[in-house]
Amino acid sequence: MDDKRSLKLIAGVVIVVAVFGAGFLFGKHSAPKVIPQPGSINFSLFWDAYNKLHENFIDPSKINDQKIIYGAIEGMTKSLGDPYTDFFDPAQAKAFNQDLSGSFEGIGVEMGLKKGQLTVIAPLAGSPGEKAGLRSGDLVVKINGKDTTDMSIDDAVTLIRGKKGTQITLTVFREGWSNVQDFSITRDTIKVDSVKWQLKEGNIAYINILQFDQSLSADFRKTVYEIMASPAKRIVIDLRNNPGGYLEVAQDVAGWLLKTGSVVTVEAGKDERQTYKAEGNGAFADYPIVVLINKGSASASEILAGALRDDRGIQLIGEKSFGKGSVQEVINLTDGSSFLKITVAKWLTPKGNSISEVGLTPDIKVDLTDDDIKAGKDPQLDKAIEIVKGLK
Repeated sequence: MDDKRSLKLIAGVVIVVAVFGAGFLFGKHSAPKVIPQPGSINFSLFWDAYNKLHENFIDPSKINDQKIIYGAIEGMTKSLGDPYTDFFDPAQAKAFNQDLSGSFEGIGVEMGLKKGQLTVIAPLAGSPGEKAGLRSGDLVVKINGKDTTDMSIDDAVTLIRGKKGTQITLTVFREGWSNVQDFSITRDTIKVDSVKWQLKEGNIAYINILQFDQSLSADFRKTVYEIMASPAKRIVIDLRNNPGGYLEVAQDVAGWLLKTGSVVTVEAGKDERQTYKAEGNGAFADYPIVVLINKGSASASEILAGALRDDRGIQLIGEKSFGKGSVQEVINLTDGSSFLKITVAKWLTPKGNSISEVGLTPDIKVDLTDDDIKAGKDPQLDKAIEIVKGLK
């Protein structure tokens, strides 16, 4: 699934959502013009370079003016040093929009940049990436032998995606390893459930939210009614390896867990702030709850976890979350087939704490090791059950 997720453009309307590892504002077809002060920018330098390429490059047949323009725009976005501000040429834009179907072909791994390094945010449950052994926090140093240093997320996405049945090799470094390892992964069609739940120890509802996609609002409502009809009196919410999703959906879920009117998150832009509040009936607002997070909990997952802790003092158990708390605006360019994705704001928890690049530190830190996974153990979930059993 990489860094790009379901995007629904509603013409002429600006809608705020957080989409799988990245917040998005759906923008209009053009941005307000910013006119540089006279003399502050010498655009003739660009045309001087352009002309000299045409005059001097050894093989004129390889000069493609459209690619030059695309490269120049991409260079503008990269000069900002923000991994989530990027340019999508028509081919990349088409691949991005294919995610609207809710399924695609790839390895099912959410990618992000962590301190400039291509990093696995989360392998989705049941995906080829998870089955191959990729874990949250893995550093991807090569893709099919190509060095990922200075590679954008979107370039990585282009390399990783491919037809079902084809193979890709990721060279990975993991904390605690002395050397990198190669993972050969066969691509497949990726479709993921949004939520699962089961009753544990007689009266504990274990709710595993896998992604905040469009189907989760309805699926979570169904889950709520099933739990209320069960003997469950306590809840463990598992947001581990959940790369995020729509802000609106996180807000819907929070409406079942918080009292109406409670702050879910604050969007802090350059010039203003907007507050998003819980609007549901708070069916679980009085249930004892604990939340599981790890390195793969990002974006909407962090928003929900932060809201539950800030509003209700709910304990977070596991590992520090990823720290994806920025908002991007998608703006179509004049050719109608390419667009810019621009970071325009940051997400804050209800108490005003920034999520971006910081993440959420668990109240109770519990590691999950390779040996635990191989042995089928889950000490993080065990601790969550232990804690929630003692809550009143």
